[in-house]
Amino acid sequence: MSDRNEFQRIFGGEPTVAAVSPGRINLIGEHIDYLGGHVMPIAIDKRMTILARPVEGSISRIWPVGLGMEKPVSIELDDLSRRTDPSENWLNYIVGVLAGYHDAGVTVPAFDAAIFSNLPTGAGLSSSAALETATALVVESTSGVSQDPVDRALLCQRAEHDYAGVPCGIMDQLAVGACREGHAMLLDCGDLSMKHFPLPSGVSILVADTGVKHALGDGEYRLRREDCEEASRILGTDSLCDSTLPDLEAARKQLGPRLFARARHAVTEAQRVAEFSAALERNDMETLGRTLREGHDSLRIDYEVSCDELDILVEAAYDFGPELVGSRMTGGGFGGSTVSLVRSGSADSLKRHLENKYQEKFGRDLNCFITSAAGGAGLVPPPTNQPSS
Repeated sequence: MSDRNEFQRIFGGEPTVAAVSPGRINLIGEHIDYLGGHVMPIAIDKRMTILARPVEGSISRIWPVGLGMEKPVSIELDDLSRRTDPSENWLNYIVGVLAGYHDAGVTVPAFDAAIFSNLPTGAGLSSSAALETATALVVESTSGVSQDPVDRALLCQRAEHDYAGVPCGIMDQLAVGACREGHAMLLDCGDLSMKHFPLPSGVSILVADTGVKHALGDGEYRLRREDCEEASRILGTDSLCDSTLPDLEAARKQLGPRLFARARHAVTEAQRVAEFSAALERNDMETLGRTLREGHDSLRIDYEVSCDELDILVEAAYDFGPELVGSRMTGGGFGGSTVSLVRSGSADSLKRHLENKYQEKFGRDLNCFITSAAGGAGLVPPPTNQPSS
């Protein structure tokens, strides 16, 4: 059944709004977006689509297709309070966005919305930011307001902080909203300036989703951020990304082992982003591969956000051979996915190699797919009449 026909089946009418929002992969610069550092994400061709139509009254109805729900979930626009039932945690990404526009003085109309997605959730691919951004675009379309991608991203980030309880940086929302097709974005998370770098020709992007669901709201993500804030206080700096390794060595005793390790990841990751972006400009595959590997090792050892499944996949990728450019975990960690850059002619072979290694080691299938750098979120024409399949 087409998306349009599914919307008709659920709500008995035609969608008038279609918002499409991609997932994202972070190539380098992990866990330093919330420290004001530089990061280098791409949007991917896996995406979330919301079909919607404005309705009378004060109740919005939301239907996430494919989640096995018996009926749409209702949101009372006069009561945009945070959902506390664990089964409704996902709704906080939507409610938080609606509340953000309401607090900004926007009259948010009620709407019916069906959510369609081929973007894996809990895979470190920013499904939450995609949902927030698509919701924001629906609100803007139905209310007649318009925001630029930066202001929209900041509103979505606040929704994630205040409603989902995840103290995320701005990278995910800006990557989802402002990336360019065929390019990686170098984002300064301090001043929100962006520069776009063409990706190398002849190189494919392979994502391997472990199926281990990460839950960034469970506290570990927040603890990492708090560790970095405490390390910054001890060092007397506004951001660890402005510090150097000699700075850390001078304060090693005051920091203690854990904070020293957290700070070392931030400092060296900031250096790796600079090396990676320079390597992209000169098409230096060796440096790209080295920085990806070093980045994964730092996340595994110093930041302690990797897991066995991620580590096995990275090791298997580097065992693949010279056609691999580089590989590492991507996203917040504690599960999720790896990203590998590989010569395009060998992408299918690497995919099979990782799938076989994963099945051999863990006895379960690996969700592995080849993707490309896509453009950011936007409104598209609603689907036209199509026959049911």
